[in-house]
Amino acid sequence: ESDTASEISFQFNKHKKTPSIGSHSSDMASVSSVSGSVLSVYSGDFGSVDAQGTVEFALDYDEKNREFQVHVFQCRDLAVVDEKKGRSDPYVKTYLLPDKARMGKRKTSVKKRTVNPIYNEVLRYKIEKMVLLIQKLNLSVWHNDPLGRNSFLGEIEIDLASWDWSNRKLNWYPLKPRSLSAVNGVDHRGVMNLSIKYVPPGSLGKMCPKNPPSGEVHIWVKDVKDLLQLRPSGVDSFVKCYVLPDTSKKSYQKTRVIKRDTNPVFNHTIVYDGFHTEDLKDACVELTVWDHEKLTNHFLGGIRLGLGTGLSYGISVDWMDSTQEEVAFWQEMMSSANEWIEGLLPLRSL
Repeated sequence: ESDTASEISFQFNKHKKTPSIGSHSSDMASVSSVSGSVLSVYSGDFGSVDAQGTVEFALDYDEKNREFQVHVFQCRDLAVVDEKKGRSDPYVKTYLLPDKARMGKRKTSVKKRTVNPIYNEVLRYKIEKMVLLIQKLNLSVWHNDPLGRNSFLGEIEIDLASWDWSNRKLNWYPLKPRSLSAVNGVDHRGVMNLSIKYVPPGSLGKMCPKNPPSGEVHIWVKDVKDLLQLRPSGVDSFVKCYVLPDTSKKSYQKTRVIKRDTNPVFNHTIVYDGFHTEDLKDACVELTVWDHEKLTNHFLGGIRLGLGTGLSYGISVDWMDSTQEEVAFWQEMMSSANEWIEGLLPLRSL
C-alpha cells in the first residue's frame, strides 16, 4: 500500500506567468517550515582565471565547546581577476562536505586590491566530533564582485577522518583548480526509485467517475538506495516535493521520516492536478532528500524533473537545470499518457 496519497491543485495564471495553487491533502505529515528550491552552492564564474597561489590555515577541535575551528591566516600569490586594474578582492569560504547545502558556509571578510590578503580569522562550526570525522572540509578562495559574479581562485579539500588533530599549527597548502566533477555536481549521493504518470484532461472518458477535468501529474516515490550517512547511527530521511515555479506551502509536500536506514522505503504517492499539457514544458518537479534532526534538516541530494531548458514561461530560471537522464524521464512521461513510467535516477547536489 502507498504510505500517503497527496493531491494538490495546480492552476496556472497565463498572464502573470506564475501559478497560484489551492490544495487539499490526505498527507498526515504536518507542513512546517518551507524552504525554496535548493540552489547550487558553487555559484559564480569558474572560467575567468586559473587557480594559483597558496593558503595558510590551521584546524582545531574544541572538545569543551564541541566546536570545529578553522583558523584562516592568509593567502599568497593569488590570481589577478581584473587585469586592467591589476586587482583581486579575495575572501575565503568553507563548507563541510557532503552536507555543504545545510551545514552552511562560513566565510572571511573581503580584502580589497591584494593578491596577498591577511585575514587572521577563525571560522567556527558547532558540531559533534563523531559527525565531524565523517566529513570533508572544503576551503575555497574567491574574488568578490559587486555585481555578484564572484570568481573562483582555488580550493583545497581535506578528509577530516585522516586529519592529525594534534597538529594545531598554521600550515601552507597549494590552491587547486575546481574539479569538473564538483562543478557539475557529479558525486554519489544515492539513487531514487520512482514512477511518474501524466493523465491528460478528459482522457479517461466521460463514463469514468475519476476522469479529471484538468490534467494530473502523479509522482510515486518508492525508495532510495545508498544515502549519505552523516552520523554513525545512520540517517533519518524524508523526501520533500515542490512543483516549481511554485515554492509556497500549498505546493510543498513531504513523506514520513524513515529512521536509521540508508536505504529507506517511502512508498509515497502525490497527485498534482490543474495541469494542462502545455504546462509540462514550463514546470519542474523537484524532489529532495533530507536527514531529519531536531534543530535543522540536512540536505542529502535531489532530482529535478523537467525539460531542462533554463526557461519557465519565457523567464530565465536557474532551477530548470535537469540532467539528460531527468529530461529523458520527463519526456517519456509526456509522450506516454496514462502510463506509469518507472526510473532509477541518481541524486545530485542541485
